[in-house]
Amino acid sequence: MYNPKKIEKKWQDRWEQEKIFEADSDAEKQKFFITSPYPYASGPLHIGHGRSFINGDVFARYFRAKGFNVLYPMAFHITGTPVLAISSSIERKDNTIIERMSQYVSLYTKDQEKVQEIVESFVDPWNVVNYFSETTKVDFKSMGMSFDWRREFTTGDKTYNKFIEWQFFHLKENGYIEKGEYPILYCPRDKNAVGEDDISRGDEIDLGITEFICIKFPFEGGFLVASTLRPETIYGVTNLWINPDGNYIQAIINDESWYISEEAALILTNQGKDVKIIKTFKGKEIVGRKAKDVYNIKEIPILPGDFVDTATATGVVYSVPAHAPYDYIALIDLVKNTKLIEKFNLDQIEIESIYPIQIIELEDLKDFPAKIYCNKYNVE
Repeated sequence: MYNPKKIEKKWQDRWEQEKIFEADSDAEKQKFFITSPYPYASGPLHIGHGRSFINGDVFARYFRAKGFNVLYPMAFHITGTPVLAISSSIERKDNTIIERMSQYVSLYTKDQEKVQEIVESFVDPWNVVNYFSETTKVDFKSMGMSFDWRREFTTGDKTYNKFIEWQFFHLKENGYIEKGEYPILYCPRDKNAVGEDDISRGDEIDLGITEFICIKFPFEGGFLVASTLRPETIYGVTNLWINPDGNYIQAIINDESWYISEEAALILTNQGKDVKIIKTFKGKEIVGRKAKDVYNIKEIPILPGDFVDTATATGVVYSVPAHAPYDYIALIDLVKNTKLIEKFNLDQIEIESIYPIQIIELEDLKDFPAKIYCNKYNVE
């Protein structure tokens, strides 16, 4: 009866004994060099690795068969933060990461006491690297990959680091890269830039950078700073929304007094701004007060909006009820909510008199766009 594992091992042992995948200098043969993306040494291989490396292996074997002297080395990606994230998570007793690592180790070790011992050792990032490098090597060998294992290296090797430095030096020298300030993904705890591969499960969650425009509304000797993705709607502002339960600060930023959320202050600090906090306060403390429009002419009421996320941009939102359905509905709800109006000692008549300001007219629309579509789709 055909036993594939037995046959595989026979030929894998034969390949290793005869060193047929080891590439030495040979002036008689034409050279061919190939690499595949190094896997992170932070977990077991998955089907994507199989596809990538089998593709490379097919090419390597094809060119060997054509008489080329083929060098196909193997490496492990150990730099960046994925490995450090595992170690710090286990040190913090993060049950999600501990369970995931236990599942990974259980693929190779059935003794649960041994599994626990190995996972606990992962508080040292080198133990993570060494363990998964070895298991990956075993897996690749069982797959029959035609690597020259003598050329094995990691992205943490000094010679490899010098190679990367050489790359960046020449890229900069030839004008392909330049130093500057750019919006990036950033880890405030580790205080460094990160990419998707540096973030735990970064390839599974929706990561991105959203750039907001800050609009400064004169307020009590400074500016109540709202944020928006649509600055052209500034002409339709009727009021400002602030989260009454949110934590806000007054701070000196760029020699100006800004009123923003605590989270916004942290974001600005991480972006290199000099933020000097003067005081902290709850949003409800300024609900009902007035700011001025950007021309410092008309007063704009500050109204309660529990839908305002203080962790998004500045934690202050300007309201354009003629064009933003969210603002239109929030204003309608507030007019109806007499208890909330009384709670914050707001002027019912003043709230009812807030009238949407249309900033663009379209022949086909006989009313404010936000009102039309809220009514059309029964938005409440």
